[in-house]
Amino acid sequence: MSAFAAAIARIFADPIMAVDATWLPGGVPPGATIRAIRKAPDHTTSFGGARVWSETVQVDVMVTEVPTPEPGDRVVIAGEMHEVQGEPMRDRERLVWTLDLRPA
Repeated sequence: MSAFAAAIARIFADPIMAVDATWLPGGVPPGATIRAIRKAPDHTTSFGGARVWSETVQVDVMVTEVPTPEPGDRVVIAGEMHEVQGEPMRDRERLVWTLDLRPA
């Protein structure tokens, strides 16, 4: 295991940084318990001459726990169901997926 992989594993194990979530491939049970770091950044999109502000929900998950996420997969965090939308993106080291979510 590389130093980066070990650091990522420690970050995801930290109860302040990450939470338990349920991963539902294809959106159907049974699921697997994973660790997720929830993010909710504001997003600004330009549309013509206007700029549109919107709230977003994203999660970071470890590639070792979710090797092949796809749009339509679901994540349950604290009883709230979210669906993966768009294409998942990996970090430079290929250790973490960032998933854009929408309410399911």
